[in-house]
Amino acid sequence: MQYTVRHRTVYDYPDKVAESHHLARLRPLEDGGQRCLEHTLTITPPPGVREERVDAFGNAFVFFAQQAAYDVLTVEAVSVVETSAGVVTNLDASPPWEEVVDLLAEDASGRHLQAQPFRFPTIQVPVSDALADYARLSFTPGCPLLAAARDLTSRIFRDFKFDPLATTVSTPVEQVLKQKRGVCQDFAHLAIGCLRSLGLAVRYVSGYLETAPPPGKPRLVGADASHAWISVYCPVAGWVDFDPTNNCIPGHRHLRLARGRDYSDVSPLRGVTFGGGGQQPKVMVDVIPQGEMSGLLPGQSQSQSQSQRQ
Repeated sequence: MQYTVRHRTVYDYPDKVAESHHLARLRPLEDGGQRCLEHTLTITPPPGVREERVDAFGNAFVFFAQQAAYDVLTVEAVSVVETSAGVVTNLDASPPWEEVVDLLAEDASGRHLQAQPFRFPTIQVPVSDALADYARLSFTPGCPLLAAARDLTSRIFRDFKFDPLATTVSTPVEQVLKQKRGVCQDFAHLAIGCLRSLGLAVRYVSGYLETAPPPGKPRLVGADASHAWISVYCPVAGWVDFDPTNNCIPGHRHLRLARGRDYSDVSPLRGVTFGGGGQQPKVMVDVIPQGEMSGLLPGQSQSQSQSQRQ
């Protein structure tokens, strides 16, 4: 499936910004199930410094610095992405989860070195007994790793309510576990915390999800949003994705943007400004299937925090 993705962010400051420095992770990933056929990143006003790099997790990013005063900053990425349905994995054929924990913990040869950074707690995703206890309802003795992960994400879908007003980008995972409300970022962090609390390796995936308008209604411009899910490491199958927000295994409708240990590794746009006063960025995201580029109606932009949360 081929999509055009437009991700536009506008910062409108009440006062002049004297100088600013930013990181933009807006180029979709290239891997076995996805190709980025075209990509442009337009920054207005044009920055004084602009450099393209790749981080430790394989994510392409652009560092840019504004060295002249401004009061409006616009960052727009347009990408053409081709996705595939992916390989169907037999979840029950994966090894018992306890064996995988032992294998990763005793990996003296470094055979599974790629998984090691994703086993340990981070500031945003700690490990705890409470998270481990919630996970063990799915990770029963001898249960296949991927089948247990699928059951865990299904339980999060059933037990938790999607509520964009319940949390912020800094809400602790254990508070999400207690109040059982949040958004896709919270549910991804929760699942990651549960799995890492058992000693498993799991990474945070940011991206986009194609959403369909109601039957008979046109697609609105700017009505989509960023999304987040998880990827679990299995020594046999490699990295396998799960979406706890939608209770599914991601396929061609999930477009991968970046991956890391938690949201702080993959935020689409972040920066430091000198001056400007308070501001609330306006974010517009469109995920447009091939053949639907014409006839779109203008929609309201999403006024969100810099996390661009869904």
